[in-house]
Amino acid sequence: MMRQLELIERIKAYDPGADEELVNRAYVYAMKLHGAQTRESGDPYFSHPIEVAGILTDLKLDESSIVTALLHDLVEDTDTSLEDIERMFGPEIARLVDGVTKLTRLELQSEQTRHAENFRKLVLAMSEDIRVLLVKLADRLHNMQTLHYVQSPEKRRRIARETMEIYAPLAERIGMQRFKDELLDLAFAELNPDGRASILARLEFLKGDGDDLPPRIVDQLKSGLAEDGVEADVSGRMKTPYSIWTKMLHKDVAFEQLSDIMAFRIVVADVSECYRALGALHGRYPVVPGRFKDYISTPKPNGYQSVHTGLIGPERQRIEVQIRTREMHDVAELGVAAHWKFKQGDFKIDGRQYRWLRELLDILEHASNPEEFLEHTKLEMFQDQVFCFTPKGDLIALPDGATPVDFAYAVHSEIGDTCVGAKVNGRIMPLRNKLQNGDQVEILTSKAQTPSPDWEKFVVSGKAKARIRRFIHLKEREQYGTLGRQMLEKAFREEDYELTNKALAGVLKKFRCTGVDELCALVGKGNHTAREVLVAVFPGVKQVARSMRVWPFRRGRGRGDKAKTAKLPIKGLIPGMAVHYAQCCHPLPGERIVGIVTTGKGVTVHTIDCETLESFQDTPERWVDIAWEVDEESESLIGRLHLMVANEPGSLGDLSTIIGKNHGNISNLKITNRSVDFFEMLVDVEVQDAKHLSNIMAALRATPVITSVERARR
Repeated sequence: MMRQLELIERIKAYDPGADEELVNRAYVYAMKLHGAQTRESGDPYFSHPIEVAGILTDLKLDESSIVTALLHDLVEDTDTSLEDIERMFGPEIARLVDGVTKLTRLELQSEQTRHAENFRKLVLAMSEDIRVLLVKLADRLHNMQTLHYVQSPEKRRRIARETMEIYAPLAERIGMQRFKDELLDLAFAELNPDGRASILARLEFLKGDGDDLPPRIVDQLKSGLAEDGVEADVSGRMKTPYSIWTKMLHKDVAFEQLSDIMAFRIVVADVSECYRALGALHGRYPVVPGRFKDYISTPKPNGYQSVHTGLIGPERQRIEVQIRTREMHDVAELGVAAHWKFKQGDFKIDGRQYRWLRELLDILEHASNPEEFLEHTKLEMFQDQVFCFTPKGDLIALPDGATPVDFAYAVHSEIGDTCVGAKVNGRIMPLRNKLQNGDQVEILTSKAQTPSPDWEKFVVSGKAKARIRRFIHLKEREQYGTLGRQMLEKAFREEDYELTNKALAGVLKKFRCTGVDELCALVGKGNHTAREVLVAVFPGVKQVARSMRVWPFRRGRGRGDKAKTAKLPIKGLIPGMAVHYAQCCHPLPGERIVGIVTTGKGVTVHTIDCETLESFQDTPERWVDIAWEVDEESESLIGRLHLMVANEPGSLGDLSTIIGKNHGNISNLKITNRSVDFFEMLVDVEVQDAKHLSNIMAALRATPVITSVERARR
């Protein structure tokens, strides 16, 4: 555990003018009040806040942040009140402690509510002062570093999932790459220990095969740059296991095909030297096509700047090289903590690089409940990005797979609401068209336009989904309200009563409604009958038997046939229509699909890229526009894999074990070819959706005895 003097020395090393007396008081006060409390590891509880404070000194934060770290658990875990902290340490520190404490308290609630409310509070708190987030990230990092001491496996997995879904993407969004990498890898170790162990085994094999390879590559890169007159610091590192796993998963490639397992960083004096270094490298080594990215001319939204390039570098190794200045390097590692405005005491998030936070606040305003807010903000934050431009040249960052509708909402909510069309690079394109990096997008609008419910099927950004859903909810409520009022008028008229708002206002409390319109909407939806409301207003009226209720807009389900009538995961079909899944492409939820009407069979579902569809081009009347609509009752579907497996003892056992551990079920296995060294086989696996199958494929690729894994389309 760090001692008091050591903490002061670390702060004084980067801030000689720091208030030493304030930090000393906080250290002594926290240590005294935490007293004999212990953590699950058996260590004194005070070791946690002091370690959090130490993490913040690595970021060179001000003394108020350090003091907040020392005090952040007092209100929750001791008898100290917020008023006590304000009296002893001032209103600024009390406000910061309050922000962090609110987040901690929320973690004690039920999982779904805790997730949603935790994130909502965090967004609000960090919009006022970014230091609340920095203290919380340091707190979470130390908790993850000591997660293995937690006894409950369920609690460990819950904390790891929350870290991966919320805190790691937040660290990335404020540019704290080092925090993000460590948080993700620690969470990965808990959530998928087998996958991580497999990646580490591969990395160890690489190290053993060429233990001194990275230093040799560093030396050759440095000497080559020096020969071309470029003075630079060069360093190399292996990617984290989680980073390698996600690349294997998303790029659908094997471990051996990855070009950037080894990444090398070149730090130079200024921007012009970055491009000189790039030219020197491209002049010496072959370039890997499609691996060049210039984040200096087009920075990421979090302020990150570097030039990335892929090379067949020294000793014919495929490597990734990042070139940046010293200032860019500090921002890449420390993010917002390295920003000059932050160092001058401006702790509010603003500027173009934090536009995403303003969008989260906008989503917060329009989401109907905390759970919906969390769903949309996960979409907004935890995706790769594409960068597009307005006609004036302004850069708009969007999630991968974004459409012109997402772009319109990113520019302004009103532009999204009134969007009728889009020009992409000067050409009129469909609104569901996916945008690519560098596209110039012009949105066409009309005052007569309103958001279309169909847009929700293809937009991917949280802001767009929140706005569209809000509009749909308001429209549905309006329609239900109109229907409900008609039903009430009929019920009142049958008993010779007149329906008035005053009469309904008197029973709002009984039905837990805030207004007459809400009560009418509940009647229209079938939550209450018009007769129930009538009896509540006029108790003398006889209530009808409960069995006489009519529930509009709800389809019943016959007795005993739940299994037979489980909801099909397909939207766009006539109820009762027979459905078959094509054996040529094995479509799965998460993939774009189309239906083909087949005589005597109903509708056959194909993936949108299935080669069989070419034979139906001359009969467009047989095509049906459909989409997946998955819920908890949806059946498992078959994904077919083509595998090359080493012909050695235990290989088939490894195959079945990996699929089973990833919650898949082998329904059929056929060996199509067998040689001395390899089996070639087709395996049918029961999975929930395309993402589930991709996870299984990634796990198989990380297994040494499996040399090739591909999706079989036949």
